[in-house]
Formats: sequence, C-alpha cells, structure tokens
Amino acid sequence: MPTLILSTCGTSLLTNLAGDQRGLVIRYANVADSADVPYNDRNWLSELGAHAREQLRTADVQQRERLSAELNGLLRLYDGQLQRSRDNHWLVATDTWLGSMTAELLAEVLETAGHVVEVKRITDLRTNDLGEFRAAMAELARLCAQDLRGMAAGGWRIVFNLTGGFKSVQGFMQALGMLYADESVYVFERTSQLLRLPKLPISLDADALVREHELVFRRLAFGLPVSVDAATDLPETLIMEDDGFVTLSVWGDVVWNQAGPEFLAEQLWSPPDAKVRYGDRFAGSVDRCSRDELRMVNERIGDLARCLNDTQYNPARLDFKLLRGHHAHYTHECDAWAKGAAKRLFGHFGEGVFVVDRLGDALH
Repeated sequence: MPTLILSTCGTSLLTNLAGDQRGLVIRYANVADSADVPYNDRNWLSELGAHAREQLRTADVQQRERLSAELNGLLRLYDGQLQRSRDNHWLVATDTWLGSMTAELLAEVLETAGHVVEVKRITDLRTNDLGEFRAAMAELARLCAQDLRGMAAGGWRIVFNLTGGFKSVQGFMQALGMLYADESVYVFERTSQLLRLPKLPISLDADALVREHELVFRRLAFGLPVSVDAATDLPETLIMEDDGFVTLSVWGDVVWNQAGPEFLAEQLWSPPDAKVRYGDRFAGSVDRCSRDELRMVNERIGDLARCLNDTQYNPARLDFKLLRGHHAHYTHECDAWAKGAAKRLFGHFGEGVFVVDRLGDALH
C-alpha cells in the first residue's frame, strides 16, 4: 500500500542552530520575502541556512532528531532508518522566507534517502495576522478534502506527522487528522516516545448540513453576500460575522469541501442569486452532462452570479464577455469548462437579470 506522510513544518531546525542569535529567527519568522530583511541580518540568516544544510548532511540519527522536530517524528516513525521505505511526503510550510528555507532543507534529506517529496507552501500561512491565518487554514482544509480524500479512495495510507510546525497549525491539523488521516504521530516533548493516534471512529455529517442549508452554503461558497439574518439557522461554528454579513468559518469550509462537490454534481441546481435566471431551454442543454460536468456548470453559474454582483470579479475560469458579431439569441458568453471538449454558457440580459440560455460549443 503506498503511503503519504504529511508533516507540518516550522523553523525549529534554524532556531536550534542559531545559538544566541535565535531571536533573529523568531523576529523574521513571518517575513514573506528575504528582501524585506535588513542586509546584515539577511546575510547571517542565509549563512545559517547553509550551516544547517551541512549539519544535516553529516549528522547521525540522534543528532538529526535533536536538530529538527520534523525529522524527530519521521526518524522515530522509521525506527531511525529513513531508507527503510520509499514513501511520498508533503511538507506543509509557512508562506515565508525562513519557513520555505527550512522545508527545502528537510526535503533534501528525505530525497537523498529515496523519498518523493513535495513542499506545500500554504498561501498566507503566517502566525502574525488572524485574517491571513484563517484563509490559510481554509486552504489546508481544501487540500485535505480535495486531494487526500481522493488518494485515500485510491488505496493510499495517509499519515500526519505533527511533531513539528507552529502550535496553532498543529492543533488545526490534529482536528483534520481525525477526518482524513489513517494515523497521526507526535513525539512528546522531553521524551523519546512516538505517540501514534489511529483514525477515530467519527464522521462529520457534512452532507446533511449542506442539504439542509443548501442555498446559504452555495452563496457563501461562491462568495456571494449573505446577511446575518439569512444565516440564523446555520450552526454558529460554521460561520463568522463581519459588519452585518457572514462568511464561512474554517469549519464551514471543511463542511463544504466534504460535501459540496458531490452535492453540485447531482443535478442542475437553481441559480444562487436573483440576478441570474435560466432560459426555457437551458435545462435541456445540460441533460447529457456527466456528474463532473454538472458540478462545473453549477460552479460556473456561481461564478457568474458573483461577477454580476461584483464587476471586478471575472476570473479566467469564467471569462464572461460580450459575444463578437451578431447572434440572434445571445449577447454574452462565458466558460463552462475549458478542459477536454470545452463548453461555454450563452445568454442575454433581459428584465434586469442575465438569462442563461444554453450550454454549447464555442461560436465561430
């Protein structure tokens, strides 16, 4: 059975080698770009990274365990022999200069031992801004829901190594591990024991929650405004209030990522906003769509609704625009999906709303 090991990564490697200058590592731990670090400090930290690479190259097992919290967990998982098996590794790193540096150094050690390694830099994963941190947690939740669930279904064994990384990230990943990991491992501080926690026999009834509040969930997932009053029936843990409106909380994102894609793949759902209406023949034009195509159609209708509410929003996957030339029934088009046999949505404005008339091939 193939194994994927996801390790949360911090900067313990650099901190442990910095000696009296460890304050520099802490001071610049949340800086995204090295150019924002003063010249002398930047040079010293760059030299620290080079020193860390050399130390890792020549260190024995016990020294590596002391140098890096992440390697401490992995070495104990492999009984001190990184070459014992050839696994896939995801190193979840902060979106910072020092976080990326540390993850790349750890990746070199694992790759030298024959493992396949991918560094996952999570956008805005920093610990000095609550809003950015929440967005990063939502990205982590999506990563688990979209990628790890598919890998598990394909026969992969998923292990979370949560020995390293920032405490706030570890706590969130511990909760996600209950849903997505076959096993989570830690090393207790001041001990040499590896704590192994198997997947708990719990389930999140995300499907029932999404079905009970489907319109509100769809609007929130598509980035459409939802007032506090419109979301009063949603559990408080799933939403965050801001100036009279709500957004999905991190746990709301987890629920949607668990159930949303399958929900959208079931059928053509009604438009999520009053500024979009379906023409009489639109439902018939999607009759032969596969489940995956239906999901994309519903997602693009959501993008379209947001575009009509926010003129600054028109992502490449939507590409909403005026049709060139004269067409008897349609004035505008947007992408439904671009891969394979690409399809577009065609429609027109009428009576203050945009009417989606047809799914079809591009007009030439």
